[in-house]
Amino acid sequence: MSVDVEIKLRGPEAYSLARKTLEAMETHKVWPTPLNFELWAHVLIDPNGPLALEINRRLSTGEAFTDGLSDELAQAFLPRSKLNEQIADAGDALTKELASVSRAIQSAQESSQAYGQTLASASESLNTSDVTDLRNMVETLQAATKRVQRENSSLENRLADSTSEVTRLRDHLEQVRRDATTDGLTNLANRRAFDEELERACVEADSKGTPLNLAILDIDHFKRFNDTWGHQTGDQVLRYVASVIGSKAAAPRFSARYGGEEFALLFPGDGAGVAEMVLNEILTEVSSRALKRRSTNDDLGIVTVSAGVALRRPAESAHNFLERADAALYDAKRTGRNRVCTAEAIAAAA
Repeated sequence: MSVDVEIKLRGPEAYSLARKTLEAMETHKVWPTPLNFELWAHVLIDPNGPLALEINRRLSTGEAFTDGLSDELAQAFLPRSKLNEQIADAGDALTKELASVSRAIQSAQESSQAYGQTLASASESLNTSDVTDLRNMVETLQAATKRVQRENSSLENRLADSTSEVTRLRDHLEQVRRDATTDGLTNLANRRAFDEELERACVEADSKGTPLNLAILDIDHFKRFNDTWGHQTGDQVLRYVASVIGSKAAAPRFSARYGGEEFALLFPGDGAGVAEMVLNEILTEVSSRALKRRSTNDDLGIVTVSAGVALRRPAESAHNFLERADAALYDAKRTGRNRVCTAEAIAAAA
């Protein structure tokens, strides 16, 4: 799901948008599949956008909103679908290149086998051959040798070209993979990548018996920035906070844009005290600088962040782990913002 739709569906307008989306789908007799819902949510959020205009054009001609049309529109207009198509294309190209190399190697092997058979035949004939036969045999061997040399030279050139092409395709595939798992606005990992990393980190923590902390951070009063200064300035604030988080939580820690103005951090191997210390450093750094609007140089004031952190319990599910970190974030918001609260402190006070 694109960033704009995800933000809307996690904000105060979420329920109203969802109802309107379903009503619009019902009016046009569109089945409420997840993909159709995403497409029509885009239409309601951006009614004059290219997706909305294309859907209206199709419907005006009497075209039915089939699964095929849904897939076609998703491939053309939804960023995730485009990335998936790029991944498939890059994978297909890599497969074709490797198949071509395989055919070249097979051809060279066949030529070598034929050359070996020619040599064997020549060896059997040496004892019974006269001068003319020997001359013909030498000429045959010379011709076979030249054929093998040409095949080997061609194979060497093909392998050299293929090595370069495979390297290019591998780099392209890696770039597409990064695009598919990176938030385009902040350059942190996206929600999809975070969900995968959280599951992997939980498995690793169980197998190694090492601690794992999870933090959820939220920009305080972010809606006020958007309402006052507009979404472009809001994006500036998001990028600023993301840059601080990224610099303070380098690998092996894992940071991601969780959705909207929320961020998530994983601390594999770090104790609760270390995670809390890093989070406080992030909060201090974020609030240490008075931001200015780039376009007008207007003073935006101080940005602050609230954070909730939880230490994973043995064999705890990722879902429950997230819920406890989120509850700690809520406690940080409830008790004044611009602070770090821990799930363990909440449990101790209960």
